Amino acid sequence: MSQAGILDNRKPSRDARKFWKIILANSAVAHPYLVFLGLRKFDTPRLLDRIDDGLSFASFNRLRHNIHLSQEELADLVQISPRTLARRRADKKMEPDESDRLVRLSRVFGKAVELFEGDDASARDWLTRSQVGLGDKRPMDLLGSDVGAREVEALIYRMEHGVFS
Repeated sequence: MSQAGILDNRKPSRDARKFWKIILANSAVAHPYLVFLGLRKFDTPRLLDRIDDGLSFASFNRLRHNIHLSQEELADLVQISPRTLARRRADKKMEPDESDRLVRLSRVFGKAVELFEGDDASARDWLTRSQVGLGDKRPMDLLGSDVGAREVEALIYRMEHGVFS
């Protein structure tokens, strides 16, 4: 994570405020974390269609902005080489598998923001610090795989429920 992400002012971003408002409304929104990708529809059928069609490159940039990563850092997390990233930027569109990985990252970030009650800066900070519950690994380092992301989500769940093992 870039130093800017750690040193940001502690005011929640517009997307984090919108996400937290959805959470507090306790509505039946299936995928509120899609806010971090700049998406406006949160239902599963539309999400599946968007992934199949490929998210826009703007979604990549929106998530990058929300998590405070450089293009290279985010591309590495979603397993996109620099040359491929340049093609995606020119095409203005991601491939379905890349889109799926962006959604996964957005989902985990959303769970971290929820854990910190809408405080996206604290969520970013937590994601970049070693966690005992992850074998002293940083959550961000595990998000490149589905198994790693599930481990991070499981730790967040345990923390939410007071189980710190």
